[in-house]
Amino acid sequence: MSDTIKRLLRIFAQLCAMVGLVLLDQYFKKLAELNLQGKETVTLISGFLGLRYAENTGAAFSLFESAPQALTIITVIALGAGVVALFAIRKKALIYDICVPLIIAGGAGNLLDRVTRGHVIDYIQTLFMDFPIFNFADCLITCSCFALIIYLIVEMIGEYKKRKLPPEEPYAGSDVDVDAQAANDD
Repeated sequence: MSDTIKRLLRIFAQLCAMVGLVLLDQYFKKLAELNLQGKETVTLISGFLGLRYAENTGAAFSLFESAPQALTIITVIALGAGVVALFAIRKKALIYDICVPLIIAGGAGNLLDRVTRGHVIDYIQTLFMDFPIFNFADCLITCSCFALIIYLIVEMIGEYKKRKLPPEEPYAGSDVDVDAQAANDD
């Protein structure tokens, strides 16, 4: 199979995954809207995790709450950059091919909410600490960004170690007498 066909198949699979994840995100949000709106927290795991309907006009931690148009523009630009990076850069690690579509899908799911509803529906609540309520799209974005950050840190450490290693001696670890070898070279 040619490289072009492989690349096109990979892109097609990524697009299908992104569309599927956006649809799943919208489905979860619709379920939350229908089943949780106006109700108290529904406990899933006692003292750990619950479900509660919330509408968020901002981003994470209610950032940009007073400027939703700016948030929409920033999101569109970020998604555009993600799509360009995903499809334009040919040689990249597999983790990018996995995480970047997840980030794009999460961003697109929340953007779709902002554009169609004027707010993002959040419904996952941590019960063991005071933390903002979030949704499936937020999980896609956060977990993928975290995985990419860990990968980049590991890559940077590896590159740093490569640069710090002394150059390998040509006769290191061998039984060759370096002085005798030098004398033979003369």
